[in-house]
Amino acid sequence: MTRALPRSRMFAPLVFLAALVLLVEEWCWDAGMRLTRALARWPALAALEGRVRMLPPYGALCAFVLPGLLLLPVKILALLAIAHGHALSGIATIVVAKVGGAAVVARLYVLTLPTLLAVGWFARCHGWFMDAKTRCLDVLRTSHAYHLTGRALRALRIGLRRVLRRLRPGGAHGRHASRVVRVLRRFVVQWRARRR
Repeated sequence: MTRALPRSRMFAPLVFLAALVLLVEEWCWDAGMRLTRALARWPALAALEGRVRMLPPYGALCAFVLPGLLLLPVKILALLAIAHGHALSGIATIVVAKVGGAAVVARLYVLTLPTLLAVGWFARCHGWFMDAKTRCLDVLRTSHAYHLTGRALRALRIGLRRVLRRLRPGGAHGRHASRVVRVLRRFVVQWRARRR
């Protein structure tokens, strides 16, 4: 007779996945906010943001929901590209759509929130959602999986920075960096030749 796995072991992979999704989502949100804040310095975008702030409540709701709806067909087309053997372009499209969508939605959230909170049902749903989100995030952030995933992502980020520093000509190891770049270029040329 086999012993049943404890519940904590059974759900551990899901907790790790949730922690990874949360960390990536937070990074996309923060990066998107920084990007759109920088872009908002352009006069045309500043004028557009002024108009978005002046929208009536249901117009602001449409402006807030529209980017997510417009990105859905793009993500479906990216999945179709992956299914037809164009994995790299499909994945790149999904990543760009995710980061770009997070950037636009984050900025629209900041711009339209005061107007949206004037709508009674939205204010109630927003309050309930923010409370539930805070409780879930508190539980997840105190978990061992969240801390392990955060450490792994930080180590990955540091490793990527080191690799990029080495690849830069005249970087930390200038002579070796150019050799690595040559090897990578040769690999890319050979890989493209095989795909033809």
